[in-house]
Amino acid sequence: MSASNENKGIFTAIDSLVDEEHKLRERSVGSQGLGADDRARLREVEVQLDQCWDLLRQRRAKSEFGEDPAEAKVRSANEVEGYQG
Repeated sequence: MSASNENKGIFTAIDSLVDEEHKLRERSVGSQGLGADDRARLREVEVQLDQCWDLLRQRRAKSEFGEDPAEAKVRSANEVEGYQG
């Protein structure tokens, strides 16, 4: 798979996660709010989105510096969520 196709796959995942996040957030402002399962799922979606964006940043950086973007890997939730920048 080419780098462009791999990036498209990541963007497709991001689009799907964003749609799910919006649906959950819309429900959260409704009369019932979110139950524990939906709150947990919303947190999972947020982390997965952060991981996808991080992966894209890694791929772009590798490409920019002449490295193989396919070597970029999804980082753990702890690593991605621990960024302070």
